Amino acid sequence: MTDTTLEAFARGLPKAELHMHIEGSLEPELMFALAERNGIDLPYKSVEEIRAAYAFSNLQDFLDIYYQGAGVLITRADFKDLAVAYFERLAADGGVHAEIFFDPQTHTERGIAFETVIDGLLDGMAEAESRWGVTSKLILCFLRHLPEESAFETLELAKPHLDKIAGVGLDSSEVGHPPAKFVRVFKAARDLGLKIVAHAGEEGPPDYVWEAIDLVGVDRIDHGNRALEDEALTRRLVADGTTLTVCPLSNLKLCVVPDLTAHPMRKMLDLGLKATVNSDDPAYFGGYLLDNYLQTAKAVDLTRQDLVVLARNSFTGSFLDEAEKARRLAQVDAYVAGN
Repeated sequence: MTDTTLEAFARGLPKAELHMHIEGSLEPELMFALAERNGIDLPYKSVEEIRAAYAFSNLQDFLDIYYQGAGVLITRADFKDLAVAYFERLAADGGVHAEIFFDPQTHTERGIAFETVIDGLLDGMAEAESRWGVTSKLILCFLRHLPEESAFETLELAKPHLDKIAGVGLDSSEVGHPPAKFVRVFKAARDLGLKIVAHAGEEGPPDYVWEAIDLVGVDRIDHGNRALEDEALTRRLVADGTTLTVCPLSNLKLCVVPDLTAHPMRKMLDLGLKATVNSDDPAYFGGYLLDNYLQTAKAVDLTRQDLVVLARNSFTGSFLDEAEKARRLAQVDAYVAGN
């Protein structure tokens, strides 16, 4: 299959994105526009200077500029514009559903009301469904470099909005902040009826993945690359059918892998792991959903059938109800039958 044929097939393939930080989709152009709209002085004179600043090589350097960029998000309209810009790109990539992360602590610590953040994102999600037929869900993430008490405070702020939030997750600096640190707040979230996910095994060791499974009781693992270092853990993930939300271009940008040809996606599929493809923080990592599919396919020799498996995994691993999962899977099957 030629690159052009593969791109056309992958673009049209219905798929979901399960690991995407909405603040990480803030493109330099929108960052400048929002800074101007809100009277904020940026330490960059041009879009090119911002892009040059994106030449980080580890998670912490990325997070430093990520949090700085988020400072231009002030109003409900800002958060709506951020979401709409992402969903427009997703729809163009053939994405039909997304479960997006948001980091309320990044904003409430700056004095932005929780309601401003969530209402703006919900506005954008509603517009995406109206304009492009893209459905979506919200996952509130706790910042793991902050104390568990801060996560509890955020969960309290979320309580009036639980009907709009599908789950809670755990992100930010992984090393030194194991999932075990947040066991109590995750139990409280589950008791409220929320789904549970956690970043584990990106830069952190396989032990963090074990903790996420056995102590936290996650519904899926975000990243999970380093789980492959532990054969018993890998067997457990396969046996449990645990979804891994893998982010290939993010792994490359943050030097989790030295080169995309060394990415474990091929091995994950061969082992029977329920892997999915996602863009993580696409404005910073050089590619949205389709870019991740195509570049990974080329680098590790994924077949057309592999892409179909990944797309199907993205729906079966989603938090859609069973009827909606079945509808989306039928869309995949119909597309494959016609192509």
